Amino acid sequence: MVDISPGQVVQLSSKVRRITAPNPGPMTGAGTNTYLIGSDNIAVVDPGPADPLHIKTILEACEGRLKWILVTHTHRDHSPAAKALAEATGALMMGNTLAEDDGFQDVDFRPHKSFIHDECFATDEFKIRVIHTPGHVGNHLCYLVEDDGLLITGDHIMQGSTVVIIPPYGDMQDYIASLSLLLNYPLKSLAPGHGSLIDTPVQEIQRLIAHRLGREEKVLHVLADLAVATIDALTPGVYDDVDPKLHPIAKYSLRAHLIKLEKEGRVSLHKDSWTLLGAAS
Repeated sequence: MVDISPGQVVQLSSKVRRITAPNPGPMTGAGTNTYLIGSDNIAVVDPGPADPLHIKTILEACEGRLKWILVTHTHRDHSPAAKALAEATGALMMGNTLAEDDGFQDVDFRPHKSFIHDECFATDEFKIRVIHTPGHVGNHLCYLVEDDGLLITGDHIMQGSTVVIIPPYGDMQDYIASLSLLLNYPLKSLAPGHGSLIDTPVQEIQRLIAHRLGREEKVLHVLADLAVATIDALTPGVYDDVDPKLHPIAKYSLRAHLIKLEKEGRVSLHKDSWTLLGAAS
């Protein structure tokens, strides 16, 4: 594994470099990864938090050649630096926004251009395919640098950790479907929003799908044992393999699993308690 050190410029492929922001934490790991694509005219993906030192590092690495700022999504550890970079360079901001603020959004991100699924953004140096991957949040995009087969995943896939899904703007059904969608693309590596490069993309995506479906089966079995249960009552059994200190965060994803199962007609909700409608397989 390559060490992740904030502020260092790391060459990942022929066209892509990485700079990690100095914002480590329980939800961000070593920090948010910012990616620089190209050399003559540069696109920055996920400029990160509006940290002056991080912004300065990006500007120095771009050497006056920053033309485009792309974001995977507008959570506040991924996009706030876009505004300062655009004001400093005249670069165009690109990405999608949510219709409403769920309390976690960078409301100052006002893109000059939004994307549709499978749209291609091409320059003389590189071609990026934009893949709409809702799940972590509805406006989430992944960017495939096609020449390198490198997929910039934002928070859709993180190295060394699973992604938190927070309803209603996060959707577990969408998340699993979006993971499966990525298997249709020619991927050589995954460049996550947090953590190191992943050089076994297919195996990692399959592992994540299996993990989520395995957790779902655990939800069904624990609910079958309890008959009727609140999320607080379900959490210790469903996440008995997770440090209890992380259970408050795990409850978000547990709720997302239950909402998915409710859509599928497998569980029901009455007031704040969940009930199994069919036998767990």
